[in-house]
Amino acid sequence: MAGSGTKPVSTDDGVRKRSTSLSSCSSSTSVGSSLAIPAVVNDDPVNDSSPLLGPASPFPPPSSRPPKVIHGAHFTFRALAVGLCVGLVICFSNMYFGLQTGWVSTMTMPASLLGFGIFRLLRDRLGDLPFSPVENVLVQTVAGSMAIMPLGCGFVGVVPAMEYLLKEEEMGPVRLGLGRGLVWGLGLCFFGVVFAVPLRRQVLIREQLKFPSGFSTAVLISVLHGQTKSVGHAGHKENPHGFASLVGDDSSYGTDEVRDGEEDAKKSEGWRRNVRLLIVCFLVSGISTFATYFLPVLRNIPLFGSVAAGTWLWTLNPSLAYVGQGIIMGPATTLHMLLGAVVGWGILSPLAKNRGWAPGPVSDWEHGSKGWIVWVSLAIMLADSVVSLGYLAFRSVRLYWPRIKSLLPKSVRGLLPGRRQGYTSLLRRDSASPSENDGPSVGETEEEKEHDDAPLDQQVSNRVVSIGLAASILFCIVCIHFVFGDLVPLYATVTAVFMALVLSIMGVRALGETDLNPVSGISKLAQLFFAFIIPQSNKSSVLINLVAGAVSEAGALQAGDLMQDLKTGHLLGAAPKAQFWGQVIGATAGAVASAFIYQLYTSVYTIPGDLFQVPTGYVWIFTARLVTGEGLPPMAKEWAVGAALLFAVTTAIRTSMTTDKRLQALIPGGIAVAVGMYNVPSFTLARTIGGLLSWWWRSYKGWQDTPLIVLASGFILGEGFLSIINLIMQSAGVPHL
Repeated sequence: MAGSGTKPVSTDDGVRKRSTSLSSCSSSTSVGSSLAIPAVVNDDPVNDSSPLLGPASPFPPPSSRPPKVIHGAHFTFRALAVGLCVGLVICFSNMYFGLQTGWVSTMTMPASLLGFGIFRLLRDRLGDLPFSPVENVLVQTVAGSMAIMPLGCGFVGVVPAMEYLLKEEEMGPVRLGLGRGLVWGLGLCFFGVVFAVPLRRQVLIREQLKFPSGFSTAVLISVLHGQTKSVGHAGHKENPHGFASLVGDDSSYGTDEVRDGEEDAKKSEGWRRNVRLLIVCFLVSGISTFATYFLPVLRNIPLFGSVAAGTWLWTLNPSLAYVGQGIIMGPATTLHMLLGAVVGWGILSPLAKNRGWAPGPVSDWEHGSKGWIVWVSLAIMLADSVVSLGYLAFRSVRLYWPRIKSLLPKSVRGLLPGRRQGYTSLLRRDSASPSENDGPSVGETEEEKEHDDAPLDQQVSNRVVSIGLAASILFCIVCIHFVFGDLVPLYATVTAVFMALVLSIMGVRALGETDLNPVSGISKLAQLFFAFIIPQSNKSSVLINLVAGAVSEAGALQAGDLMQDLKTGHLLGAAPKAQFWGQVIGATAGAVASAFIYQLYTSVYTIPGDLFQVPTGYVWIFTARLVTGEGLPPMAKEWAVGAALLFAVTTAIRTSMTTDKRLQALIPGGIAVAVGMYNVPSFTLARTIGGLLSWWWRSYKGWQDTPLIVLASGFILGEGFLSIINLIMQSAGVPHL
């Protein structure tokens, strides 16, 4: 499940969430920069008021703000190489946990810290080119885009569903192999990245959406590099979301000689302590994972007795990695997941078994209660997705209705309901800061926002976007046709790609406002839509449904991932062009690496099996069968409808309670409850322990978010990456004890 001061945490059928660990930190004023080293830019003067957007900005216009100096090259091969290496480690980890539970994270904060630590150790060899904040942005951008590909290319959900769960009467199983797996991954990895570029100006520059995790990562990088905050100019308030707003004074860069010795030692000790914590946690988790190979019983401790463990699957997996995931998710999410586990595995599973609705063994996906309760969790996810995305769509239309209405002919406008003429209060407009507004910021005029951006030579040109988007869409269509041939008709692929673009807009907006990218809901809506346009008589209807959902998920995931990175770069003055090409390279490497890593795991381990149960693969295939008309097990329909109605109400209440976060946390989230249902309790219990530990450390020990995220990330990366050793021993036939 999602949540991290790392970059998104994702579940394939959960939410994509990123922790706002440092979002309370303040920032500085903003102005443009150029690629020169150093580069100083003064923008042209702009008007200080707008008849459309209101009175003068509370922030100084870009031309009147102190110029910022952006040091360092924005795109370097050394930063690219380090980003790819860090991304490969996270990619291995994500494939491992994705196949187990569907949990994936881009971990941009640990990636930023690792990149900084590597270059800090090599400081004496860097000569006159010290590691700069904008290079650090490139490292985390490349690493994050590479790390997300196991989920973005469907290797933890859709692909296992097609290869292992699709029945013969559904034109399956479809074995991709390495060759077609590479083509499939490359086909999905580009169009979402390119489509994010034209959305950037709207959501980052005009509306100045928060993107809390991108903000947090930017603050971390700023702190690591010893950036100092500028003082407000001429009594004006500072815009915390402006271009280069976290770039410090020129004197704060490369200050080993200039900075005060005591302060320098303190900052140096801070990053060393975090890197040391990350490495120690990495090794401890890796060693414990190595031990579980010889003692597999450690993965399933019968916490509540042998009967509860053997019959009802109530065991505890004391994996430090899953404790780390719980730390990142936080107490509210993990307790909601625990509620789902209690309801699903403690109430519904025994009920279905004893009433004869699921007569097989509990662990049987087809005939046991394990498969029966998935239908209930699936209904909860669908209800949550429809309500959440419906609310977001309604809110967007309401937000832009005045602008849309102004574009209509007068004859049409006269027929539409409108506000009576009168006076408009300016209190909110004058007093609210952009960071407090839910909608587009009205603090600055349209012209000022356009100027408060990277120089044109650092932005991706319209020509590159136009050609790149057309080429990436065409490439995706060709690749899917190559992989599936006539099994997936051309019109279905084209429809899926363009639907993915539309749904990506909703995903990006949700991520910018709430730090949640509802990729699961987006894919389920795509599957539901294709159930209406693909006739059930088509023997490939289930396969087409899976492909359509995968394309939609890939587009929304990649667009949201890049937008968080662009937010980080925007605050630190990094060139969007450098980030764009960094993500293209990272996505390409990630797609290739994911295909190879997937083949490694599936060639050595049984899929699905005890270690890799691929629960999200079952969720994908069950959704496809549900929406294409396949019958449900006895009484599953009645319970699923009831659960859907209940969580439609709770989700509506949660989405309307944006101002009271504490009360909102008390209402169970549909996605979290559903994930607790379809994952076996052993993972949920470990995550709950982590969530409660994070609450205790924050509340009673006063720990800051950053060391907690570093600790958790070390646990996760240690097990995920060093599981390669277990894989090698398994392939070599090393016996278990």
